[in-house]
Amino acid sequence: MIEQLGVETAEGVFDAIAAGPADGRPVLFLHGFPEAAVQWEHQVAVLGGQGYRAVAFDQRGYSPGVRPDHHREYGMDSLVGDVLAVADALGWSCFDLVGHDWGAAVAWCAAHEHPGRLRTLTAVSTPHPRAFADAVESDEDQHLRSRYMTEWRSTSTEQRMLADDAAALRRMFEWQVPPSKVDEYVRRLSEPGALTAALNWYRAGRPGKGIGRVTVPTLYVWSTEDVAFGSTAAFGTAEWVSGPYRFEMLEDVSHWVPEQVPEVLTALIAEHLGT
Repeated sequence: MIEQLGVETAEGVFDAIAAGPADGRPVLFLHGFPEAAVQWEHQVAVLGGQGYRAVAFDQRGYSPGVRPDHHREYGMDSLVGDVLAVADALGWSCFDLVGHDWGAAVAWCAAHEHPGRLRTLTAVSTPHPRAFADAVESDEDQHLRSRYMTEWRSTSTEQRMLADDAAALRRMFEWQVPPSKVDEYVRRLSEPGALTAALNWYRAGRPGKGIGRVTVPTLYVWSTEDVAFGSTAAFGTAEWVSGPYRFEMLEDVSHWVPEQVPEVLTALIAEHLGT
C-alpha cells in the first residue's frame, strides 16, 4: 500500500509517498523534471513489499510547502541539503539513494559530499556531473543535446510550455509515459508558481567540475534512446566512481526509464541494494 506523507523540515513540509515497514532498510527516491515523486510509484510499492522502507518526496519547488520565490534558492547546496533534511526527519542516519534526471544530479552530489550517509547510490539517466560537463565541452553531440538547459532559463518558457493544454510539456515525454501520469504531472505544474519553481532548478545552474569521484557503491543506468544524455558522458562516468561500480545500458529505451520500463529498473535497483 502506498502511503501519503508530509515530511516536516526547517525548510517546510515536503510531500511524499512511501511503502514498507517503518523499520525496513531505508531507500530514498529523487524525481526529475518535469515529474514528481509519483514517478516512483512502482519502485516504491515493490521495494516496500520486499521489506524496504521506500520513500519518494516532491523536491524543492514541487512541494507547495517548500517553494521559494527566487531562483538562487534552488542551487545544488540547497537541493542536497533537502535530501539530508528529509532523511533526518525520517530518522535515517544511513540510507540508499536513487535518483532520475535532476534527481540523479542531486544524488551524485549528495554521494560525493556525504558518502558516510549513503549505503548505495543508483543514478538513472543522468551521468556523473563531471563526465557530463566534460562531454558538453568536448563532444558536439552532447553540446547540442544540452542547449535546452540554457534556453529554458528564459522568462517566456513557462507560457510556452503551458500553452494549448501544455502541449509542449506533454511532448517531452515522447509518448513513453502513461497518459495518466502525464496528466498528473501537467496538473501539478499548472498550479500557480509550480512550473516557475521547477524551472528555477535550471536557472540556478548545474553542478560541473567541482564534483569529484564518488566512493559509495554505485549503479548507473543509461538508455540508448535518451535524448538528453549521449554515450560520451554515459561511458565517461566510470572514470568518476572510485567505489564499486556497475553500469547498465538499456537498449531502445527513452529518457523516461522509471515509467517506460518500471519492472526492469526495479529489478536492477533491487539487485544493487542486495550487493
